[in-house]
Amino acid sequence: MEYPNRIFAQMGGFLNTDMTLWNAMIRGYAYNGPCENCLSLFDEMIRRDLKPNNFTYPYVLSSCSQMGLFSTGQKVHCRIIKSGFESAFSVGNALFDFYVKKVEYLEVGLAKEESLTDATRIFYEMCEKTVELWNKMIAKYVSIGDVKSARELFDEMPDRDVVSWNTMISVYAKARDVANARYLFERMPEKNVVSWTTMLGAYAAVGDIGMAQKFFNKMPDKNVVSWNSMMSIYTRKGEFQQALDLFVQMQLEGVQPDSFTFVAALSACSNLSNLESGKWIHYLIRDWPRMGVIVGTALVEMYANCGDIDKSFTTFIKIGNKDVFCYNVMIKSLAVHGRAEDAIKIFHLMQKRGLMPNDHTYSCALFACSHGGLVEEGQEIFKAVKTHLNINPKLEHYCSMIDLLCRNDQLEIAESLIKDMQVEPDIAIWGALLGGCRERGNLKLAENIISKAIELRSEESGVHVLLSNIHASMGQWSEALRTRKLMEENRILKKTGISSII
Repeated sequence: MEYPNRIFAQMGGFLNTDMTLWNAMIRGYAYNGPCENCLSLFDEMIRRDLKPNNFTYPYVLSSCSQMGLFSTGQKVHCRIIKSGFESAFSVGNALFDFYVKKVEYLEVGLAKEESLTDATRIFYEMCEKTVELWNKMIAKYVSIGDVKSARELFDEMPDRDVVSWNTMISVYAKARDVANARYLFERMPEKNVVSWTTMLGAYAAVGDIGMAQKFFNKMPDKNVVSWNSMMSIYTRKGEFQQALDLFVQMQLEGVQPDSFTFVAALSACSNLSNLESGKWIHYLIRDWPRMGVIVGTALVEMYANCGDIDKSFTTFIKIGNKDVFCYNVMIKSLAVHGRAEDAIKIFHLMQKRGLMPNDHTYSCALFACSHGGLVEEGQEIFKAVKTHLNINPKLEHYCSMIDLLCRNDQLEIAESLIKDMQVEPDIAIWGALLGGCRERGNLKLAENIISKAIELRSEESGVHVLLSNIHASMGQWSEALRTRKLMEENRILKKTGISSII
């Protein structure tokens, strides 16, 4: 804008009053910035008694909303009303966009009926409404969760396009109202791939995988988003083999996968512990470092869950711009594979790189300390939870810390920690303490823990079985049988163990 501004500043005579030139400069600053210059030129126009028109106001309003100057924009609206340009389509459309952006900027604390008052008034006062404008109004109702008003407006529309139908179907899909979503879908004069994919999501939201699969098979055209949606449906429901089979089918049909596809496929391999398929998918990702940290993190998790922690760590090192989630996965993976000290080194490296740990990071680090017997490191990390997060430790933090103390013969400190907890202990906390009782042979405390577990009305059998085993290990068979009988009386059943070899 520097060069046109120099030319504009040097103009004299009648050119100084040519509205086309003023509007060109105002439009230029609105598009390219800085927006402050757009408003300065507008104020200069007013001082020179030049008359802004329907080519001026849209860009001035746009600059006001971009800068968050909504009170200034409302003053411009007053000037628009006085000058009679409110009925011009371009100005009306700009006013509508301005008040919609005001809602997005200032929506906190407003009731949904109040937040759209100005935008709704402008919408209904406009003489000419395009289908795109109707869609914008419906979408805004949707964004504030006002499904009823969105549907009423949809029913009022004189003409609808495929976006109108898809918007309303997606509203009902998110609300898990499959009946209304299907009703509109069946009545669409023209369906596209978005319509079909939205219906997949609708059935997935209510857990009807069978119907989602039928819709997927009936789709006349599928794009990569459709395939991703179906794979995501399978992975969310734990149908990992079906998700992997779908990825293979996708390859056979020549559909080019994207980063979301690879993440879903790698997640399936990870949960199936299918290393060979995971390696094949890794081979298909020609330039995975450029696909983003999410794909890299999925690779790290896949290799770790499939038992190849060295490859997992090598992949982690190659990822650029690692985020907190990526570090969390690596810390937990190293801990699970018995490399607790390496996990803590990664935890400290993350902080040196300027990333702030979240509550899950601390959970992973404490888990590593627990499995590696790193008591001092665990105590320091536990203290840091409250310091860094400015919150009380959560149940998972307490559980890992108590498990760490009990594993290292510090039962009294663990018991004291439970007494000082800011939250009510759950069955996992008592189970961790019970593990320490087993190591120490403290039957009195163990039976107190069982009474706490019964008070919680937990159906978790582990703590009861552990108490029975403590009695048995000490030769107290009658007490062991009494504990098992107590389980039966409280209808607490031990789940049958299952092993599998892949």
